[in-house]
Amino acid sequence: MALAIRDVSEHDLDAVLALNNAGGQSIIALDAAQLRYFFERADYFRVAEIDGHLAGFLIALRESGDYHSPNYRWFSERYPAFLYIDRIVIANAYRRHGLGRIFYCDVTSYAEVRVPLLACEVFLEPRDDVVVLFHGTYGFQEVGQQRMGSRKGRQVSLLAKELPSYAYVRETWLEHGGLPELPWLAERQRLAAATQPRRQAGERHA
Repeated sequence: MALAIRDVSEHDLDAVLALNNAGGQSIIALDAAQLRYFFERADYFRVAEIDGHLAGFLIALRESGDYHSPNYRWFSERYPAFLYIDRIVIANAYRRHGLGRIFYCDVTSYAEVRVPLLACEVFLEPRDDVVVLFHGTYGFQEVGQQRMGSRKGRQVSLLAKELPSYAYVRETWLEHGGLPELPWLAERQRLAAATQPRRQAGERHA
């Protein structure tokens, strides 16, 4: 089995959309325009490819974006710098093979040289104990709860994981010119990057 984790390409989008919308009640459905927003603006948007087949994807966004998710806004109101995991979807045929942990290792590697916090949420209605346990064993802790949308919306648990390596990276590189120019540290190419300035990782809000 040949596994590759790589940045999403435009030709992946139809397959990503189909996979997302087959993800079940724990995954919020997307339309093509919403997926295009992520393609153009997400800081981290990578897919897993196994033997040439799309097996899953993960999307995450830094702070200071214009994303209107109530959970993203919750973190934005409380934390100056973070990477927010909006969604991870694994195809049914590739579940229970550790692909979720591989994605989380990869997104953590991306985040820990840029921000002090990795954030996400899990639905509590309906509660999926496997998902809750997964995040707990990976070091996430609950930092709050909220009900999405209206009073009848679904209850979610807001989770965060501190990234202890960030302080060393900030003091060693980010405060002295930035990260080394290495391929594995490079940002993905985004259409929005050309028009929206991004604060340097580690730069504090005024």
